[in-house]
Amino acid sequence: MNTGGAPGDHSGAGLADASQRSLMRQILWVTGVTLSGFSILQFLSGHPWFATLELLASSVLLWGAWRIIRVENLTPWIYLYLLPTFSFLIYIIVMPDASATAFVWVYTIPLLSYLLLGKVRGFLLTTPFVVVAVTLYLQRFQIPQSAAGLIDLGNALLCGVLVMVFVHLYESRRAAAHTQLKRLAQIDALTGVANRGSFQNALERSIQDAQRRESRLVLVILDVDHFKEVNDRWGHDAGDMALRHICDCLQQRLRVTDSLGRLGGEEFGLLLRDISRAEAEPLVQSLREKIASSKMQYGHQLIPLSATFGLAEWPTDSLAADELYRCADKRLYQGKQLGRNRVIVHDDLYADLAPD
Repeated sequence: MNTGGAPGDHSGAGLADASQRSLMRQILWVTGVTLSGFSILQFLSGHPWFATLELLASSVLLWGAWRIIRVENLTPWIYLYLLPTFSFLIYIIVMPDASATAFVWVYTIPLLSYLLLGKVRGFLLTTPFVVVAVTLYLQRFQIPQSAAGLIDLGNALLCGVLVMVFVHLYESRRAAAHTQLKRLAQIDALTGVANRGSFQNALERSIQDAQRRESRLVLVILDVDHFKEVNDRWGHDAGDMALRHICDCLQQRLRVTDSLGRLGGEEFGLLLRDISRAEAEPLVQSLREKIASSKMQYGHQLIPLSATFGLAEWPTDSLAADELYRCADKRLYQGKQLGRNRVIVHDDLYADLAPD
């Protein structure tokens, strides 16, 4: 049973993409402006052709910073930036009259790779470039024979290795923290099921998916009966336990493709995918019976619980998510008016009523 969004849901991906897109745009701006400054220095140093090349590359980078907000797939743009940039960083090691200190730019390779591509792809891109850079550097400047030279070389290599290790460890922890924060942003802290925002997003996506596949889905809104009396008689701790108990009962009977979310207070929502109203009614009746027959153990007390359910079917009852929700909520209210602990699947007040 899926307590979050739709199967294969990547909730939070939009936010992550927007953040990565903004970061990539800033990197393009900074690189473009920096390269413009270097092109001026190249002109002043008597290298007009190289200066012109840098100026052209700077123009492309600045155009990319303006354009990247509108592109659909960001990954090819990242590689189009990283591969030429890393190749250029390696070239400045072996270019004529290259300074030995130009090697320090290689340290930016793991930083940019991990920052823009993540742990796995960042490592796969970083490793070959760093190996090539070290090999070319040693061929160009030779391995020093003096102790002082070996110490300098060892410092440079050790610093590079530590940069890669620390960036790898940081990205691993950052990715784990991001995953955890994304999960916490989508679940209800008390019950562990999807929160209202996550459930509503799942409903929108499920409707779009059902429309593409020409299938049906059923939205169920349920409310715990006489929940205020549980809080008033046994306390809020018992009320919190009752909500978790309800979720446990529901999760035991729902299918893997179904979703459960807490909409607020004692109200919950169910998304039943690839199912019609007629097929969903027996399932929801079994959920109602499960709750009604499973008294909650609270200390030495057995607290009886029940819930009232309202169903709405897409596309029969409505095509829009908000209207579908209102339809299910209206039927839930009808169930309360008729005595609670029942399932309402039609607007007819006397149709499809479960026994008390």
